[in-house]
Amino acid sequence: MNYKIINGSIAYGAEYILEEINFEIKEKDKIAIVGKNGSGKTTLLKSIVDNEMLEEGIGEAKFEILKQGKPVIGYLKQIEFENPNSTFLEEILKCYEQIIKLEEKINKLQEMLQIQTDDKLIKEYTDSLERYKLNDGYTYKKEYEIAIKEFGFTHQDKYKKISEFSGGQRTKIAFLKLILSKPDILLLDEPTNHLDIGAIEWLENYLKNYPKAIVIVSHDRMFLDKIVNKVYEIEYATITKYTGNYTAFEKQKRENYEKQLKDYEYQQKEIKRLQMIADRFRFKPTKAKMALSKLKKIEQMNIIELPNKYDLKTFHTNFNIPEQSGNLVLSVRNLQVGYDKALAEVSFELYKGQKLAIIGENGKGKSTLLKTIMRYIPKISGEYEYGYHVKKEYFDQQLDSLNPNNTIFDEFSKEFPTLTVTQIRQSLGAFLFSGDDVFKEVKVLSGGEKVRLELCKIFKKEANLLLLDEPTNHMDIVGKESLENILSEYEGTLIFVSHDRYFVNKIADTILAFEEQEVVYFKGNYEEYCRYKSERKHEGIDYKEEQSNTKKNTNNEYFISKEITKRKNKINKLEKEIEQKESEIEKLKDEMQKEDICTDYVKLKELQDKINDIEKDVEEKMSEWEKLSSM
Repeated sequence: MNYKIINGSIAYGAEYILEEINFEIKEKDKIAIVGKNGSGKTTLLKSIVDNEMLEEGIGEAKFEILKQGKPVIGYLKQIEFENPNSTFLEEILKCYEQIIKLEEKINKLQEMLQIQTDDKLIKEYTDSLERYKLNDGYTYKKEYEIAIKEFGFTHQDKYKKISEFSGGQRTKIAFLKLILSKPDILLLDEPTNHLDIGAIEWLENYLKNYPKAIVIVSHDRMFLDKIVNKVYEIEYATITKYTGNYTAFEKQKRENYEKQLKDYEYQQKEIKRLQMIADRFRFKPTKAKMALSKLKKIEQMNIIELPNKYDLKTFHTNFNIPEQSGNLVLSVRNLQVGYDKALAEVSFELYKGQKLAIIGENGKGKSTLLKTIMRYIPKISGEYEYGYHVKKEYFDQQLDSLNPNNTIFDEFSKEFPTLTVTQIRQSLGAFLFSGDDVFKEVKVLSGGEKVRLELCKIFKKEANLLLLDEPTNHMDIVGKESLENILSEYEGTLIFVSHDRYFVNKIADTILAFEEQEVVYFKGNYEEYCRYKSERKHEGIDYKEEQSNTKKNTNNEYFISKEITKRKNKINKLEKEIEQKESEIEKLKDEMQKEDICTDYVKLKELQDKINDIEKDVEEKMSEWEKLSSM
């Protein structure tokens, strides 16, 4: 199977979304399409399905669309439910019609063989069994049962009518139908949106082993890293191909840019040198031939273009915290959260500067926990208490605080009535709202623009505790990286809910995981938590039992947590002091090499004594560092 677009383009009216499309899908390819929001990624996916969108591009090659064979293309927008009264299971089984027919044939042949034995019948039976095996007939039931469970559906859900599910649930069912039907080319547009980490990890493993071609548009960098082997980037209306996963693409892009820039600068210097020689000698009879040869050399060059700078225009902020909180920011003890009934029970303490990620399955109470400690909904039982001078701000993933009828300018200015127009425009400009854009109404903004506006308001309030519920929803990769940088440098305390594992791993130093039966509080980043989880599973240690044992000594646990934080701070301080002392030693040694000192033995002895004293101090600090690091 091979699908190829050569020198295509896509335009809406006079505006070209993509100017030159050279795109190829080979059998078993795992392809990512990346680029900023609005660059044309989804448009490209749609054009693979609907070739009528394509026309001749600006390249020199002849515009063609080549298809080897008749590849079946699967795209979520095409999935429909013909009969809303059919059950969830009936819809899923439509993906396996060929296997089910073969299964029925095998059963029928078995019945026939019990009555009569015939060589032709036996051959047909064995051939059918072989086809059944090749088509994963022995595993298809397990496949869809696991998929249904991982996508958050229960055993009872399988027998519910499609009409009984919500719109969001029907979308998830359609998505399941799409991937389980195994088309030759599977087109996925942001497949991890609204999936929890467990479902994402299942989908990741499923797609890694998918036997056919996949084209994915996604902002989930860890997801792409684990699946794709090719990346097509859309930037400045053009498409560039890279080999490897997302990390390899980033590295190649950086190296290509640096090489092209270096080659461009070298060539420009050479052109300038040759032109200078030609200009100097072209009117001297004895040197005219030489001058013309220099001009000829310039004409024969393959001119290297100045590479486009990365399209990294994104939001930024200079975060200021005028009032620091006390050391203990939040204490949560046996807090049960939920609405009609408890979804989860949580205990933890949060200290100044800590960055806590809340992860886990959907519907387990992650967002409910944030709303409870924000006092938006009542607790069921237990306690929570804020420390001294805590000033908190909350980001709601639903963005309910935004007034759809306000302009961007009015929405921001109502929160900060003392700011001047210039100050408001500067703040909004830092989040990419400039010129007449500030007079757009909130209701016409994209999801990503609404997120930027809400973050702009929250960061301007200069809180020392941020509670963020899925802040990276609707963000492209550049936007996520910007938010990562802002939150990494943020000196306050942070609690955030996220399903973006890359983002969680980059920011969090503590994990609160809402698991199937319990909530696990873990001190460490996401990678360390995954190793911990794997080790516990391998060793057969039950989380619930482990938590139960931990709760017996809760006060001691938080004392230990506080001590660990102190120990880490002490280690960091020692490392800086050792580095400073070693720098002093190097300076003293350099001073001993000076001409006026190397012959002055009195001065040399003084310098050497100083060095000896500092080295002794370094040895003591190193000994303390080793002791603390080994604890």
